[in-house]
Order: sequence, then C-alpha cells, then structure tokens
Amino acid sequence: MTKTAAIIGAGVIGAGWAARFLLNGWDVRVFDPAPEATRTLEATLARARRTLPMLYDVALPLEGRLTLHDSAGAAVAGADWIQESVGERLELKHAVLREIEEAAAPETPIGSSTSGFTPSQLQQDARHPGRLFVAHPFNPVYLLPLVELVGSAKTDPQTLDSASETLSGLGMHPLPLRGEIDAHVADRLLEAVWRECLWLVKDGIATTEEIDDAIRMGFGLRWAQMGIFETYRLAGGEQGMRHFLAQFGPALKWPWTKLMDVPDLDAALVETIAAQSDAQSGHLSIADLAHRRDDNLVALLRALKARDQAAGRVLAAHEERLRPAPVAATPMQTQRRTVPVDWTDYNGHMNEGRYGQVFSDAAETVLAEIGAMGDYVARGFSYFTVETDIRYLAETLAGEAIFVESRVTQGAGKKLRLFHEMKRARDGALLATCDQLLIHVSLSARRACEPEPEVAQALARLAAAHAEAIA
Repeated sequence: MTKTAAIIGAGVIGAGWAARFLLNGWDVRVFDPAPEATRTLEATLARARRTLPMLYDVALPLEGRLTLHDSAGAAVAGADWIQESVGERLELKHAVLREIEEAAAPETPIGSSTSGFTPSQLQQDARHPGRLFVAHPFNPVYLLPLVELVGSAKTDPQTLDSASETLSGLGMHPLPLRGEIDAHVADRLLEAVWRECLWLVKDGIATTEEIDDAIRMGFGLRWAQMGIFETYRLAGGEQGMRHFLAQFGPALKWPWTKLMDVPDLDAALVETIAAQSDAQSGHLSIADLAHRRDDNLVALLRALKARDQAAGRVLAAHEERLRPAPVAATPMQTQRRTVPVDWTDYNGHMNEGRYGQVFSDAAETVLAEIGAMGDYVARGFSYFTVETDIRYLAETLAGEAIFVESRVTQGAGKKLRLFHEMKRARDGALLATCDQLLIHVSLSARRACEPEPEVAQALARLAAAHAEAIA
C-alpha cells in the first residue's frame, strides 16, 4: 500500500522533502500559501528527478502522486508522515503545529525541519507531544542523506525508532542526538566555521573565494570521506589520536581564533561580502549553481558508494533495498537504471566504456539467477567474460532512464553466451546490443572447468526456457 507524506511549507527545504518522499514512491501532499511556493516546488522536483536516480545502479520506485492543498489541515488528514518546514519563527511553528494537530490522527508522526529550535520548545502546548520530534535535513534534501533526529523527554521512543526506519527507507542517514541542544550538532559546527569566515573577510585576510578555495581544495575533501576525528587520528601518525592531542591540543589555547565573538554585520561588511560573492560567482544564476552543485554531488556520492565509505555506504545500503529480485522471463530484464552524469563524455553522451559496465552488470543478474554469484564464488568458481561484441545504435544521454533485456543463447558445458539489448525506458528505442561469451572457471586453478551440477542444471533450464520463448 502506498504511504502518504504531508509537507507543510514548500520552500527550499520543504520542496526537497517533497522530492525525497515522492521519488521513493510515496504520495505527497503539499501546503504552502506563499505565491512562489509552486514555482520553487516545481524547480526542486525537476532537479531531483534528474539527479537522484543517477545515484543508483538500479531504478527507483515508481514516483508517487503529488497533490497541492489549500490548508495544512487538508494536507495532513490521513497522512502517514507529516513534515513541518515553515520559517524559523517559534510563534509561527506553534500556530502551524496547532493546525496540524487539529486535523491529523493522534498517532501520526510529526517531524520538524527546524535548524535551531529544540523539541521541547516545539512541544509547548502540543496535544500529543509524544509524536513530535525534530527531523533536521540538509540542502539539497533529495541528495544529502543526513537528517538529525532529536526527541525530548516527552517524545515517545517508539516514535523515534519508527521515524528512523522510515527515513532509512528513503535512503537517508538518521543521526539520533543524545540530548536537546540549540541548533543541534551539524549547524553548531557550521556556525563556528561561518563566524570565523566572517572575521577573515572583515579583517581583510581573505576574500570569499579564497576562503571557499581553502575548504574545497583542502580539508573539505577530507571531511567528505572521514569527518574531523578520523582525519585528526590519521594526522597523529602511528600513535593516533592521543599523539595528535598531545602535540596540537595546547595550541587550542593560543589566541588564533575569534570563534566566541561575532563581527558586526554592518552595512560596510555586508557590502564587502556581497560584492566579493558577486565577483566570485555572480556570472552564474542560482539555478546554474544548483545544477552544478547537484551534478558534483552525484559524482562525489557515487565515488564514495564505489568505496562503500561515508555517505556512499548509506547509498549502497539503500540500493540493495531497491534492487528487485531477478525474474526468469524471456527476455529477462537484467538492468533498469538512470545514466549518471559521471558516465558521460564532453558531449553529454554515455561513453563507450560504460556500455560495457551496463552489460557486465546485466550478466551478473543472470549469474545470480542461476546461483553463480556470492557463495558460489566463495567456493572457488565463477564465469569470466572472454569476448564481447557491442553495437552502438543510438546516443544515450545523462539522466536518461534505460533498461536491458537479456537472453541466454548458449548454456551448456563451460560456455555461457548472452545477448543483451539496451533500450530507452520512455519509448523502448534500441540503443545498443551486446553479444557476450563467458567461460566457467576454477578460481584456484585459474583454468576453465565444468560448472557445479546445480549451476549447470539451472543454466540449462534457463537456456531452454529462452530458446522455447523465441522459437
């Protein structure tokens, strides 16, 4: 049964939440009275529809149904999850939460996207405080997995456990906080760095672009994969964190930083920062910057997924949840995915090597169907590709949804021959074909050998079914 999420407030964050739910197969109801809300929502959904599917090597679920509503009460009635994402004014949030509680079922979880308020502040005068909690995401919500999950003493622990499971099912990484604190964890770290950056500009030490270069060319790359504590553990050498703290800890008391002070954001400093920012990236529209950011995030996250590290591990786990079981039909649909931006060349076309990747992944689906993956490989046997003949019939572009249909054309003895057809999902157009010959091998001897009986029998059955279907 399709679940329903109600999104109250469709600014940058609310629209991102709508996209995250919608593209993971949830129906989504949205309320936001702002005149620009529909435009923001449509622009965000367009970016999400282009980029989120690129993260995965399998297809996302069928997109849910999006509806717009003229009140918060109408949007939340019957919803399975409610996400409040209105402006950061406590009196506004209280008013909206009261309206939500009047229409929502008492057990429906209510997450707030607040970046600063605590659950206890939000729960003041709530009818059912036990189901209200903070679920603070990061922009763009449809790509970045982190969501800080915070409850108070009044929050039902079961509600938080269920919320964590729901968010994981959306491909997110819920981070439960051990207690309430203003601005939670991540924003407190960001604010500390941000204050220091403002001082560096005010004091004329560095421009906005130079500060951004210091982050993106240096420690930002380390943080994306290791965070700060693992980075400094590595900096401590063989003796690890204890040595690092002994060597560099005393320097924390030196008067290097102004983190406890905030520069006066007077007109002069605002103009300095704004002018430097214009010089840095004013030639790009906000839409251009968002497009560039999203494409770069896709490439970075996919790289981390390939290494099963950091945010990439979250992606890999979600991908396994999305991966459908192979169906021994004729032809078998062995791949269904979207072409990611990092698979394309300067023309925006999928490059030749990635066709081989697609057909290799398709072959692995067939091997999984006959029991020649996982445990079979661990027992010392596998199939090696020895020959491929790929024909490129039409261009394939970044962001296009594709699928592969595969048939076993030879499946006896040591040989397994497959014929793959790669097609465009929206119209079924044939994009490429591949004739692939694989040989069964002993991994210990590194020589061809007969497959084990159970694999040989499964392959024979599949080959016979495919031959019968095309006869």
